[in-house]
Parts: sequence; C-alpha cells; structure tokens
Amino acid sequence: MHCRTIGSSILFVVCSVWACTTLAAAGDAGSSMPSAMDERVRACTSCHGVQGQGLNNDYFPRIAGKPADYLFNQLSSFRDGGRTYPPMGYLIAFLPDDYLRKISQYFADLQPAYPNADTGSVSPAVLAYGERLVTHGDPARKLPACAACHGARLTGTQPGIPGLLGLHASYIAGQMGTWRSGTRHAIAPDCMHSIAVKLTDKDITAVSSWLARQPRPDDPRPAPVSVAALPLACGSQPQ
Repeated sequence: MHCRTIGSSILFVVCSVWACTTLAAAGDAGSSMPSAMDERVRACTSCHGVQGQGLNNDYFPRIAGKPADYLFNQLSSFRDGGRTYPPMGYLIAFLPDDYLRKISQYFADLQPAYPNADTGSVSPAVLAYGERLVTHGDPARKLPACAACHGARLTGTQPGIPGLLGLHASYIAGQMGTWRSGTRHAIAPDCMHSIAVKLTDKDITAVSSWLARQPRPDDPRPAPVSVAALPLACGSQPQ
C-alpha cells in the first residue's frame, strides 16, 4: 500500500475517534456539552493544531484567521458533498448550520504564528514565474492574478475569500489539482474551476512554491470587503 494511503487511513481513524466524542457531546440534551468553544472544537484542533495553525503535512492546513464565511462554506461543503475527505465528512455529518457558523467564527478570530516558510530547492526562475502569476496573472490566457481576488497582501478578503499564506506548497498544489479535476467544486459559476482548468502543472508548481515561501505579512488579517468587482463571477461570493 502506498505510504500516502496508509497515512490517510491512520488520519481517518484518529479524526473519527475525535468526531465521535464531539458529536456525542453536541447531541447530549443535558449540560454535558462544554460551554467554552475551545473545548467544543477539540475534534478540529486535534488535526489542525491547537489554534488552527495547521500541521506540517499535506492533510491539515492552517484554518486560523480565514474569513468566517469562507470557513462556513468549506464546512458545509464537506458536510453536503462539495468537498470530499472522509474524516471531515464524518466529523460534521450531523452538525447544523448554526453550530458550523460558531466553529467558523471561533477560528476566524484566531491569529497564531505562521509556520516556517517552505525551504525546498526551487529554481529562481520558477519562483519568479510564480510571483508573476500571483501578482499579475496572464492576460493572454485570461488568467487573473491571485491577488485580484485574494487581496494585495494575499491574506484574503472579507467576507469569504481565504488567504493564501501560511500554507505548504504541497497543500496548495493539491487543492489546485482538485479544482482542476472537478473533485472539489463550489456553487456555480465555479470561478476556481474556471481558473484551474487553464493552469498547467508548471503554473501550479510555480504559484504554490512562491506562495509557500512568503513571510507572514505585517497585518495578517483578511482585507475589508472590496468595492471592486471580482475579475470573474464566483457563485460563492456576493457580487
């Protein structure tokens, strides 16, 4: 069995145990549910880090500090089938929207330290190409800059566009692959799929490598709601 498959299976078991504990507490009609949100989200922090800072692997990204609407959209998508990852689907299968919104706001309010930047060997030419795509896009291919939606500081934009910093290159590349293949999708029009299908493997490697090497910004919070129109229609975002 491939080592990635073994790792994913182990993580499924670990998260499933935490899921059972959390769901049991959430479903108890008595007073057994912990009153503090940091206790209620232990099933989340056991995988994503004690403050949602993420772990040093491909599976569990940083979720802290992302806009609450974005986090809610992802949780409901895992629950309802828009994103497929068995431990996440099992964890929240029976949680109602109001509980998912409380979880989302809890992590949106956190700003723990960023992880160390990726340091693997990548050529300067690849990094320069990645920076160009992130900051300027490729007009000839009608590819908007990542910064056009995710903010000039790449920390996301309120109310629902996530930051791209503090993530490992392998995770970013993996998610771009799922957008491109359609195994991850959003409300139509699915703008990320429209962008991802135009990306080559070279593009994805360059963008993910450059993003993963960026330092924590002076202000890591998502940018305020933008009055500028997005470069293309996104069904998951208010226009």
